[in-house]
Amino acid sequence: MKSIRTQLSLAILLLTLITVGFIGLLSNIFVNRGFTAFITEQGRLRSESIVSDLGRHYNSFTRTWYGDYLHIIGMYAMHEGYILKIFDLRGEYVWDAENHDCWHVMDDITARMVKRGAGGEYVTNTFDIEQNGQKVGSASVTYYGPYFLSEAEFSFINAINTVLFVIGILAAIFSIFVGVFLARKIAWPVSRTAQIAKQIAEGNYNIRFERNTRTRELNDLAAAINYLADALREQENLRKRLTADVAHELRTPLTAIGSHLEAMIMGLWEATPERLQGCHDEVKRLDGLVSDLGQLAKIEDGNLKLHKTIEDLLEIAQTVADNMRLEADKKKLALSVVGKSSFVDVDKGRINQVITNLLSNAVKFTLEGGNIEIEITDSDRFSIIKIKDSGIGISEQALPLIFERFYRIENSRNRKSGGAGIGLTIVNAIVQAHGGIVSVYSEQMQRTCFTVTLPKK
Repeated sequence: MKSIRTQLSLAILLLTLITVGFIGLLSNIFVNRGFTAFITEQGRLRSESIVSDLGRHYNSFTRTWYGDYLHIIGMYAMHEGYILKIFDLRGEYVWDAENHDCWHVMDDITARMVKRGAGGEYVTNTFDIEQNGQKVGSASVTYYGPYFLSEAEFSFINAINTVLFVIGILAAIFSIFVGVFLARKIAWPVSRTAQIAKQIAEGNYNIRFERNTRTRELNDLAAAINYLADALREQENLRKRLTADVAHELRTPLTAIGSHLEAMIMGLWEATPERLQGCHDEVKRLDGLVSDLGQLAKIEDGNLKLHKTIEDLLEIAQTVADNMRLEADKKKLALSVVGKSSFVDVDKGRINQVITNLLSNAVKFTLEGGNIEIEITDSDRFSIIKIKDSGIGISEQALPLIFERFYRIENSRNRKSGGAGIGLTIVNAIVQAHGGIVSVYSEQMQRTCFTVTLPKK
Protein backbone atom coordinates (compact mmCIF):
# COMPACT_ATOMS: atom_id res chain seq x y z
CA MET A 1 0.00 0.00 0.00
CA LYS A 2 1.49 3.34 -1.08
CA SER A 3 1.81 6.26 1.31
CA ILE A 4 -0.11 9.48 0.73
CA ARG A 5 3.20 11.23 0.06
CA THR A 6 4.09 8.79 -2.74
CA GLN A 7 0.60 8.94 -4.23
CA LEU A 8 0.56 12.74 -4.21
CA SER A 9 4.04 12.92 -5.74
CA LEU A 10 3.11 10.52 -8.53
CA ALA A 11 -0.22 12.25 -9.11
CA ILE A 12 1.38 15.70 -9.39
CA LEU A 13 4.14 14.34 -11.65
CA LEU A 14 1.66 12.55 -13.90
CA LEU A 15 -0.58 15.61 -14.09
CA THR A 16 2.36 17.84 -14.95
CA LEU A 17 3.67 15.46 -17.61
CA ILE A 18 0.24 15.14 -19.20
CA THR A 19 -0.23 18.91 -19.12
CA VAL A 20 3.20 19.68 -20.51
CA GLY A 21 2.91 16.94 -23.12
CA PHE A 22 -0.54 18.15 -24.18
CA ILE A 23 0.61 21.77 -24.35
CA GLY A 24 3.76 20.74 -26.25
CA LEU A 25 1.77 18.68 -28.74
CA LEU A 26 -0.74 21.46 -29.35
CA SER A 27 2.05 24.02 -29.60
CA ASN A 28 3.89 21.87 -32.12
CA ILE A 29 0.75 21.33 -34.18
CA PHE A 30 -0.30 24.99 -34.18
CA VAL A 31 3.23 26.30 -34.75
CA ASN A 32 3.82 23.91 -37.67
CA ARG A 33 0.38 24.61 -39.09
CA GLY A 34 0.84 28.35 -38.74
CA PHE A 35 4.34 28.22 -40.20
CA THR A 36 3.14 26.07 -43.08
CA ALA A 37 0.34 28.52 -43.85
CA PHE A 38 2.82 31.37 -43.67
CA ILE A 39 5.27 29.64 -46.05
CA THR A 40 2.45 28.76 -48.48
CA GLU A 41 1.27 32.36 -48.54
CA GLN A 42 4.86 33.53 -48.97
CA GLY A 43 5.23 31.21 -51.97
CA ARG A 44 2.18 32.71 -53.62
CA LEU A 45 3.32 36.25 -52.92
CA ARG A 46 6.84 35.45 -54.15
CA SER A 47 5.42 34.11 -57.44
CA GLU A 48 3.43 37.30 -57.93
CA SER A 49 6.46 39.40 -57.02
CA ILE A 50 8.64 37.61 -59.62
CA VAL A 51 6.03 38.13 -62.33
CA SER A 52 5.70 41.78 -61.35
CA ASP A 53 9.47 42.24 -61.69
CA LEU A 54 9.40 40.68 -65.15
CA GLY A 55 6.99 43.37 -66.38
CA ARG A 56 9.54 46.08 -65.65
CA HIS A 57 12.04 44.61 -68.13
CA TYR A 58 9.94 44.90 -71.27
CA ASN A 59 10.57 47.74 -73.74
CA SER A 60 7.17 48.82 -74.98
CA PHE A 61 8.63 51.01 -77.73
CA THR A 62 10.72 48.31 -79.38
CA ARG A 63 8.43 45.51 -78.15
CA THR A 64 11.49 43.59 -76.98
CA TRP A 65 12.69 42.16 -73.65
CA TYR A 66 15.85 42.95 -71.75
CA GLY A 67 17.27 39.45 -71.94
CA ASP A 68 20.11 39.91 -69.47
CA TYR A 69 17.75 41.08 -66.75
CA LEU A 70 15.31 38.23 -67.49
CA HIS A 71 18.20 35.79 -67.13
CA ILE A 72 19.23 37.28 -63.77
CA ILE A 73 15.64 37.16 -62.46
CA GLY A 74 15.16 33.62 -63.75
CA MET A 75 18.36 32.31 -62.20
CA TYR A 76 17.69 33.93 -58.84
CA ALA A 77 14.15 32.53 -58.90
CA MET A 78 15.48 29.08 -59.83
CA HIS A 79 17.89 29.04 -56.89
CA GLU A 80 14.94 29.99 -54.65
CA GLY A 81 13.03 26.99 -56.00
CA TYR A 82 10.86 28.75 -58.62
CA ILE A 83 11.24 27.45 -62.20
CA LEU A 84 10.30 30.16 -64.72
CA LYS A 85 9.17 30.02 -68.33
CA ILE A 86 8.61 33.41 -69.96
CA PHE A 87 6.51 33.87 -73.13
CA ASP A 88 5.86 36.88 -75.32
CA LEU A 89 2.44 37.89 -76.63
CA ARG A 90 2.78 35.41 -79.51
CA GLY A 91 3.37 32.59 -77.02
CA GLU A 92 6.98 32.08 -78.00
CA TYR A 93 9.66 31.35 -75.39
CA VAL A 94 11.59 34.35 -74.22
CA TRP A 95 13.42 32.59 -71.41
CA ASP A 96 13.19 29.00 -70.09
CA ALA A 97 14.81 27.71 -66.88
CA GLU A 98 14.91 24.19 -68.32
CA ASN A 99 17.63 25.43 -70.62
CA HIS A 100 19.76 26.34 -67.62
CA ASP A 101 20.00 23.02 -65.79
CA CYS A 102 17.10 23.54 -63.40
CA TRP A 103 16.67 19.83 -62.75
CA HIS A 104 19.29 19.57 -60.05
CA VAL A 105 17.47 22.33 -58.11
CA MET A 106 14.16 20.53 -58.46
CA ASP A 107 15.68 17.17 -57.45
CA ASP A 108 17.35 18.75 -54.44
CA ILE A 109 14.06 20.31 -53.24
CA THR A 110 12.16 17.06 -53.78
CA ALA A 111 14.75 15.00 -51.89
CA ARG A 112 14.79 17.50 -49.00
CA MET A 113 10.99 17.55 -48.61
CA VAL A 114 10.69 13.74 -48.88
CA LYS A 115 13.46 13.30 -46.32
CA ARG A 116 11.62 15.55 -43.91
CA GLY A 117 8.39 13.61 -44.40
CA ALA A 118 6.56 16.46 -46.12
CA GLY A 119 4.57 15.14 -49.06
CA GLY A 120 3.82 17.16 -52.16
CA GLU A 121 4.58 17.62 -55.83
CA TYR A 122 5.53 20.31 -58.29
CA VAL A 123 2.70 22.57 -59.37
CA THR A 124 2.62 25.15 -62.14
CA ASN A 125 0.74 28.45 -62.16
CA THR A 126 0.51 30.76 -65.16
CA PHE A 127 0.43 34.56 -64.74
CA ASP A 128 0.01 37.44 -67.18
CA ILE A 129 2.93 39.83 -67.39
CA GLU A 130 1.66 43.41 -67.43
CA GLN A 131 3.20 46.82 -67.91
CA ASN A 132 1.14 49.95 -67.23
CA GLY A 133 -1.98 47.84 -67.19
CA GLN A 134 -1.26 46.25 -70.60
CA LYS A 135 -0.42 42.59 -71.06
CA VAL A 136 3.04 42.21 -72.55
CA GLY A 137 3.52 38.48 -72.10
CA SER A 138 2.98 35.57 -69.71
CA ALA A 139 5.00 33.44 -67.34
CA SER A 140 4.58 30.00 -65.86
CA VAL A 141 5.97 29.52 -62.38
CA THR A 142 6.65 25.96 -61.25
CA TYR A 143 7.43 25.22 -57.58
CA TYR A 144 7.08 22.40 -55.08
CA GLY A 145 3.57 22.58 -53.63
CA PRO A 146 1.68 23.19 -51.60
CA TYR A 147 4.88 24.57 -50.03
CA PHE A 148 8.57 23.83 -49.68
CA LEU A 149 11.16 24.77 -47.10
CA SER A 150 14.78 25.68 -47.31
CA GLU A 151 17.41 24.22 -45.04
CA ALA A 152 17.29 27.38 -42.90
CA GLU A 153 13.53 27.09 -42.53
CA PHE A 154 13.81 23.42 -41.60
CA SER A 155 16.44 24.38 -39.04
CA PHE A 156 14.01 26.93 -37.60
CA ILE A 157 11.28 24.29 -37.25
CA ASN A 158 13.74 21.88 -35.62
CA ALA A 159 14.84 24.61 -33.22
CA ILE A 160 11.24 25.23 -32.15
CA ASN A 161 10.63 21.51 -31.62
CA THR A 162 13.86 21.23 -29.64
CA VAL A 163 12.89 24.17 -27.45
CA LEU A 164 9.47 22.61 -26.77
CA PHE A 165 11.10 19.27 -25.93
CA VAL A 166 13.62 20.89 -23.58
CA ILE A 167 10.84 22.88 -21.91
CA GLY A 168 8.92 19.64 -21.41
CA ILE A 169 11.94 17.93 -19.83
CA LEU A 170 12.64 20.91 -17.56
CA ALA A 171 8.97 21.10 -16.58
CA ALA A 172 8.98 17.39 -15.74
CA ILE A 173 12.08 17.79 -13.57
CA PHE A 174 10.62 20.86 -11.91
CA SER A 175 7.33 19.04 -11.33
CA ILE A 176 9.19 16.24 -9.54
CA PHE A 177 10.70 18.68 -7.06
CA VAL A 178 7.44 20.60 -6.66
CA GLY A 179 5.46 17.37 -6.35
CA VAL A 180 7.77 15.99 -3.66
CA PHE A 181 7.70 19.32 -1.78
CA LEU A 182 3.90 19.65 -1.91
CA ALA A 183 3.38 15.99 -1.09
CA ARG A 184 5.66 16.30 1.91
CA LYS A 185 3.93 19.50 3.03
CA ILE A 186 0.48 17.88 2.79
CA ALA A 187 1.38 14.35 3.85
CA TRP A 188 3.35 15.23 6.97
CA PRO A 189 0.42 16.80 8.87
CA VAL A 190 -1.89 13.98 7.76
CA SER A 191 0.62 11.34 8.87
CA ARG A 192 1.23 13.17 12.13
CA THR A 193 -2.51 13.45 12.70
CA ALA A 194 -2.88 9.71 12.10
CA GLN A 195 -0.12 9.01 14.64
CA ILE A 196 -1.81 11.30 17.17
CA ALA A 197 -5.19 9.65 16.56
CA LYS A 198 -3.59 6.24 17.13
CA GLN A 199 -2.05 7.38 20.41
CA ILE A 200 -5.40 8.87 21.48
CA ALA A 201 -7.03 5.52 20.71
CA GLU A 202 -4.42 3.91 22.99
CA GLY A 203 -5.41 6.24 25.82
CA ASN A 204 -2.87 9.08 25.55
CA TYR A 205 -5.23 12.07 25.78
CA ASN A 206 -2.50 14.64 26.52
CA ILE A 207 -0.88 14.55 23.07
CA ARG A 208 -1.57 17.53 20.79
CA PHE A 209 -0.87 18.69 17.26
CA GLU A 210 1.12 21.90 17.87
CA ARG A 211 2.48 22.90 14.46
CA ASN A 212 0.72 25.41 12.16
CA THR A 213 0.48 23.92 8.67
CA ARG A 214 -0.47 27.21 6.96
CA THR A 215 -3.21 25.28 5.17
CA ARG A 216 -6.76 25.95 6.32
CA GLU A 217 -8.12 22.45 5.80
CA LEU A 218 -5.11 20.81 7.49
CA ASN A 219 -5.33 23.27 10.37
CA ASP A 220 -9.02 22.38 10.71
CA LEU A 221 -8.06 18.70 10.79
CA ALA A 222 -5.42 19.32 13.46
CA ALA A 223 -7.86 21.42 15.49
CA ALA A 224 -10.46 18.65 15.25
CA ILE A 225 -7.95 16.07 16.51
CA ASN A 226 -6.93 18.35 19.38
CA TYR A 227 -10.58 18.94 20.24
CA LEU A 228 -11.18 15.20 20.13
CA ALA A 229 -8.29 14.63 22.55
CA ASP A 230 -9.65 17.30 24.90
CA ALA A 231 -13.15 15.86 24.73
CA LEU A 232 -11.98 12.29 25.34
CA ARG A 233 -9.78 13.40 28.22
CA GLU A 234 -12.71 15.24 29.75
CA GLN A 235 -14.96 12.24 29.23
CA GLU A 236 -12.36 10.00 30.86
CA ASN A 237 -12.13 12.35 33.82
CA LEU A 238 -15.92 12.45 34.06
CA ARG A 239 -16.07 8.67 33.91
CA LYS A 240 -13.54 8.32 36.70
CA ARG A 241 -15.26 10.96 38.77
CA LEU A 242 -18.65 9.38 38.12
CA THR A 243 -17.34 6.01 39.25
CA ALA A 244 -15.92 7.55 42.43
CA ASP A 245 -19.07 9.56 43.12
CA VAL A 246 -21.39 6.61 42.58
CA ALA A 247 -19.19 4.47 44.82
CA HIS A 248 -19.33 7.17 47.51
CA GLU A 249 -23.07 7.69 47.20
CA LEU A 250 -23.70 3.95 47.51
CA ARG A 251 -21.12 3.31 50.21
CA THR A 252 -22.60 5.70 52.79
CA PRO A 253 -26.15 4.28 52.97
CA LEU A 254 -24.96 0.70 52.52
CA THR A 255 -22.48 1.13 55.37
CA ALA A 256 -25.18 2.59 57.58
CA ILE A 257 -27.65 -0.19 56.73
CA GLY A 258 -25.00 -2.89 57.15
CA SER A 259 -23.78 -1.63 60.52
CA HIS A 260 -27.34 -1.23 61.86
CA LEU A 261 -28.43 -4.70 60.75
CA GLU A 262 -25.21 -6.29 62.02
CA ALA A 263 -25.69 -4.68 65.42
CA MET A 264 -29.26 -5.89 65.63
CA ILE A 265 -28.36 -9.42 64.44
CA MET A 266 -25.61 -9.69 67.05
CA GLY A 267 -28.01 -8.48 69.73
CA LEU A 268 -26.05 -5.31 70.42
CA TRP A 269 -29.05 -3.25 69.39
CA GLU A 270 -32.70 -3.95 69.83
CA ALA A 271 -34.65 -4.02 66.57
CA THR A 272 -36.82 -1.08 67.46
CA PRO A 273 -39.24 0.49 64.97
CA GLU A 274 -37.08 3.65 64.94
CA ARG A 275 -33.93 1.75 63.95
CA LEU A 276 -35.78 -0.27 61.33
CA GLN A 277 -37.26 2.96 59.99
CA GLY A 278 -33.73 4.38 59.70
CA CYS A 279 -32.67 1.39 57.62
CA HIS A 280 -35.79 1.78 55.50
CA ASP A 281 -35.01 5.46 54.91
CA GLU A 282 -31.52 4.59 53.71
CA VAL A 283 -32.96 1.99 51.33
CA LYS A 284 -35.37 4.62 49.99
CA ARG A 285 -32.44 6.99 49.44
CA LEU A 286 -30.62 4.25 47.51
CA ASP A 287 -33.71 3.64 45.44
CA GLY A 288 -33.97 7.37 44.74
CA LEU A 289 -30.33 7.52 43.67
CA VAL A 290 -30.69 4.55 41.31
CA SER A 291 -33.87 6.10 39.92
CA ASP A 292 -32.10 9.43 39.34
CA LEU A 293 -29.17 7.72 37.61
CA GLY A 294 -31.49 5.68 35.40
CA GLN A 295 -33.43 8.79 34.46
CA LEU A 296 -30.26 10.74 33.68
CA ALA A 297 -28.86 7.89 31.56
CA LYS A 298 -32.12 7.70 29.63
CA ILE A 299 -32.07 11.43 28.92
CA GLU A 300 -28.40 11.67 27.97
CA ASP A 301 -28.49 8.58 25.74
CA GLY A 302 -31.14 10.22 23.60
CA ASN A 303 -33.77 7.69 24.58
CA LEU A 304 -35.95 10.35 26.20
CA LYS A 305 -39.25 10.57 24.35
CA LEU A 306 -40.94 13.93 24.65
CA HIS A 307 -44.73 13.99 24.46
CA LYS A 308 -45.16 17.58 23.40
CA THR A 309 -48.38 19.58 23.61
CA ILE A 310 -49.13 23.29 23.66
CA GLU A 311 -48.94 24.29 27.32
CA ASP A 312 -49.13 27.51 29.35
CA LEU A 313 -45.91 27.87 31.34
CA LEU A 314 -47.60 30.24 33.79
CA GLU A 315 -50.14 27.55 34.66
CA ILE A 316 -47.40 24.89 35.10
CA ALA A 317 -45.44 27.24 37.34
CA GLN A 318 -48.54 27.94 39.46
CA THR A 319 -49.12 24.20 39.94
CA VAL A 320 -45.52 23.55 40.99
CA ALA A 321 -45.60 26.53 43.37
CA ASP A 322 -48.79 25.26 44.98
CA ASN A 323 -47.20 21.84 45.49
CA MET A 324 -44.10 23.38 47.08
CA ARG A 325 -45.91 25.96 49.20
CA LEU A 326 -46.03 23.74 52.26
CA GLU A 327 -42.23 23.34 52.20
CA ALA A 328 -41.83 27.08 51.71
CA ASP A 329 -44.16 27.86 54.59
CA LYS A 330 -42.09 25.68 56.95
CA LYS A 331 -39.18 28.11 56.39
CA LYS A 332 -41.47 31.16 56.27
CA LEU A 333 -40.48 31.86 52.64
CA ALA A 334 -42.45 34.29 50.46
CA LEU A 335 -43.17 32.29 47.29
CA SER A 336 -44.81 34.07 44.34
CA VAL A 337 -45.48 33.51 40.64
CA VAL A 338 -45.50 36.57 38.35
CA GLY A 339 -45.60 37.27 34.63
CA LYS A 340 -48.08 36.46 31.91
CA SER A 341 -49.22 33.39 30.06
CA SER A 342 -46.74 31.95 27.56
CA PHE A 343 -47.85 29.08 25.36
CA VAL A 344 -45.16 26.77 23.99
CA ASP A 345 -44.92 23.24 22.59
CA VAL A 346 -43.34 21.20 25.42
CA ASP A 347 -43.57 17.96 27.37
CA LYS A 348 -45.64 19.15 30.33
CA GLY A 349 -44.36 16.48 32.73
CA ARG A 350 -40.72 17.17 31.93
CA ILE A 351 -41.07 20.97 32.22
CA ASN A 352 -42.91 20.39 35.51
CA GLN A 353 -39.88 18.37 36.62
CA VAL A 354 -37.50 21.20 35.58
CA ILE A 355 -39.40 23.84 37.54
CA THR A 356 -39.79 21.47 40.51
CA ASN A 357 -36.07 20.73 40.70
CA LEU A 358 -35.11 24.40 40.43
CA LEU A 359 -37.74 25.51 42.91
CA SER A 360 -36.77 22.71 45.33
CA ASN A 361 -33.16 23.94 45.27
CA ALA A 362 -34.34 27.52 45.84
CA VAL A 363 -36.36 26.44 48.90
CA LYS A 364 -33.49 24.33 50.19
CA PHE A 365 -30.81 27.04 49.93
CA THR A 366 -32.85 30.11 50.90
CA LEU A 367 -32.58 31.13 54.52
CA GLU A 368 -35.66 31.38 56.70
CA GLY A 369 -37.78 34.44 55.94
CA GLY A 370 -36.38 34.83 52.42
CA ASN A 371 -38.11 35.40 49.07
CA ILE A 372 -38.57 33.16 46.03
CA GLU A 373 -40.14 34.31 42.78
CA ILE A 374 -41.05 32.46 39.59
CA GLU A 375 -41.31 34.82 36.62
CA ILE A 376 -42.74 33.85 33.22
CA THR A 377 -41.77 36.04 30.25
CA ASP A 378 -43.17 35.71 26.73
CA SER A 379 -41.76 36.92 23.39
CA ASP A 380 -42.32 36.16 19.71
CA ARG A 381 -39.53 33.56 19.60
CA PHE A 382 -38.99 32.37 23.17
CA SER A 383 -40.73 31.50 26.41
CA ILE A 384 -38.59 32.26 29.46
CA ILE A 385 -38.81 30.91 33.01
CA LYS A 386 -36.85 32.67 35.75
CA ILE A 387 -36.61 31.31 39.28
CA LYS A 388 -35.12 33.90 41.64
CA ASP A 389 -34.29 33.51 45.32
CA SER A 390 -32.60 35.49 48.08
CA GLY A 391 -30.63 32.48 49.24
CA ILE A 392 -27.00 31.76 50.03
CA GLY A 393 -25.94 32.06 46.40
CA ILE A 394 -23.29 30.16 44.45
CA SER A 395 -19.58 30.95 44.38
CA GLU A 396 -17.98 32.11 41.15
CA GLN A 397 -15.77 29.01 41.12
CA ALA A 398 -18.76 26.70 41.45
CA LEU A 399 -20.94 28.25 38.73
CA PRO A 400 -19.30 26.41 35.77
CA LEU A 401 -19.65 23.07 37.60
CA ILE A 402 -23.19 23.05 38.96
CA PHE A 403 -24.68 21.16 35.99
CA GLU A 404 -22.21 18.27 36.26
CA ARG A 405 -23.17 14.94 37.78
CA PHE A 406 -22.87 14.60 41.58
CA TYR A 407 -21.62 18.16 42.00
CA ARG A 408 -22.97 19.76 45.18
CA ILE A 409 -22.44 23.37 46.14
CA GLU A 410 -21.61 22.88 49.81
CA ASN A 411 -18.27 21.41 50.74
CA SER A 412 -19.79 18.57 52.76
CA ARG A 413 -21.18 15.54 51.00
CA ASN A 414 -24.22 15.31 53.25
CA ARG A 415 -26.87 13.77 51.03
CA LYS A 416 -29.62 14.78 53.43
CA SER A 417 -28.92 18.47 52.84
CA GLY A 418 -27.39 18.47 49.40
CA GLY A 419 -29.01 15.58 47.55
CA ALA A 420 -27.13 13.42 45.08
CA GLY A 421 -26.07 16.31 42.87
CA ILE A 422 -27.99 15.04 39.83
CA GLY A 423 -30.98 17.36 39.86
CA LEU A 424 -29.41 20.23 37.90
CA THR A 425 -27.83 17.76 35.46
CA ILE A 426 -31.30 16.38 34.74
CA VAL A 427 -32.69 19.93 34.39
CA ASN A 428 -30.02 20.84 31.85
CA ALA A 429 -30.55 17.60 29.87
CA ILE A 430 -34.34 18.09 29.69
CA VAL A 431 -34.05 21.72 28.60
CA GLN A 432 -31.52 20.78 25.91
CA ALA A 433 -33.84 18.00 24.72
CA HIS A 434 -36.44 20.76 24.12
CA GLY A 435 -33.87 22.77 22.13
CA GLY A 436 -33.51 25.34 24.91
CA ILE A 437 -30.78 26.53 27.25
CA VAL A 438 -30.53 27.02 30.99
CA SER A 439 -28.24 29.62 32.57
CA VAL A 440 -27.57 30.91 36.06
CA TYR A 441 -26.58 34.19 37.70
CA SER A 442 -25.65 34.34 41.36
CA GLU A 443 -24.12 36.52 44.08
CA GLN A 444 -23.03 34.81 47.26
CA MET A 445 -25.28 35.42 50.28
CA GLN A 446 -27.52 37.66 48.17
CA ARG A 447 -29.36 36.12 45.27
CA THR A 448 -29.49 33.39 42.62
CA CYS A 449 -31.46 33.37 39.35
CA PHE A 450 -31.88 30.35 37.08
CA THR A 451 -33.14 31.21 33.57
CA VAL A 452 -34.70 28.61 31.28
CA THR A 453 -35.16 29.74 27.67
CA LEU A 454 -37.39 27.56 25.45
CA PRO A 455 -37.82 28.18 21.70
CA LYS A 456 -41.36 28.45 20.41
CA LYS A 457 -40.53 26.78 17.10
